[in-house]
Parts: sequence; C-alpha cells; structure tokens
Amino acid sequence: MILTLDNEYSVVFDTCVLAPMPLCDVLLRGAEEPALYRANWSNETLIELRRVLVKIGRTEEQAVRRVSEMQKAFPEAVIHIPPSLVAAMPNIPDPSDRHVVAAAVFARADVIVTSNLKDFPKELLEPYHLLVHSPDEFLLHQYHLNPWMMLEKLDNQASAIGQSRTKIIERLKTVAPLFVKAVLEQQSM
Repeated sequence: MILTLDNEYSVVFDTCVLAPMPLCDVLLRGAEEPALYRANWSNETLIELRRVLVKIGRTEEQAVRRVSEMQKAFPEAVIHIPPSLVAAMPNIPDPSDRHVVAAAVFARADVIVTSNLKDFPKELLEPYHLLVHSPDEFLLHQYHLNPWMMLEKLDNQASAIGQSRTKIIERLKTVAPLFVKAVLEQQSM
C-alpha cells in the first residue's frame, strides 16, 4: 500500500530502471508504506518490461510473474494514458518513450527516473514542470532527504532475500555509485 496524498512526491519509472532486479527492488521499496514517494508507470512500460525481462534471459513465466507481482503490490501505480495525450507529447529523441512523458504529465509526477537521460531532454520536459533523474541521482536525493528511512528500506530488502545490506549495496554499485558511496560513508561513521 502506498500513500495517496495529493502533495506527495510522485515518480514515473522508465522500463530501464525496473528491469535490473536489485535496482527495481530498492526503487519499489521506497514506495512501500511508509512511502518516500508514489511510484507510477504506464501500461506500455509494463508490456515493455515483460519483453525486456525475456530478452535478458528470464523465462516468459518469470517475466509475467514479476509484472503481475508489481501490479498486485502497486495497483494504483499504473497510469492509463489517453492516446491523444501520448500523441500530443513533445518530439523526444526516442518517440517510443513518449508514453513515459505522457504518464508523468497525466500523473502530475515530479520526476521521471531513467537510465536513458539523453532520451528525455530537460528543455523538452520543463514546460511540464518535470525533472529527469538517473537512478543514482534519484536514490541519492531520497537518501539525503531521509537517510534513516532509506537505510531501513535497504535493510528490508536485504532481509526479504536473505542477504546483508552490504550485499545489496554491492549489487547497486554499477547503477548507483554515488548513492552507494553515501551509504558506505554513513556506515563507516
């Protein structure tokens, strides 16, 4: 269950940040009660995620299960975008990502989190008052806002899969190096 306050921080996740399991897990845990933010994605994102998971070696059954579990855990996260809104979105470098921008506009999101920053030029998102962050920038921002809550989310993630926080952090090093550095510095204090 996530918070549904009108003034909460709202995030749209691109497929590329939902495919790697360690990253997806920490991002989605941030949206669990007590939530740091509200998670959103388009239906097209979920369809693309299923395809990507199969492409990177998951079975069709595993991919379908993962998407289904995400939908069960966050039923209010799916943004049903009017096709006319997708068509009205700016001409971004990868037109197949217009649904991501449309979902963010429709959800009144604050930020799009993606590893493909070049596909979402800031100047094209400014009229919609949208930011675009890499997963590293986003996680670091959340950590600076509430370090103890982020550490708790990492501990919950580690506990759920029978690993240590250190192992979780190690798995995030390539996708979120600045976030990992901040967490490691905190641990060494």
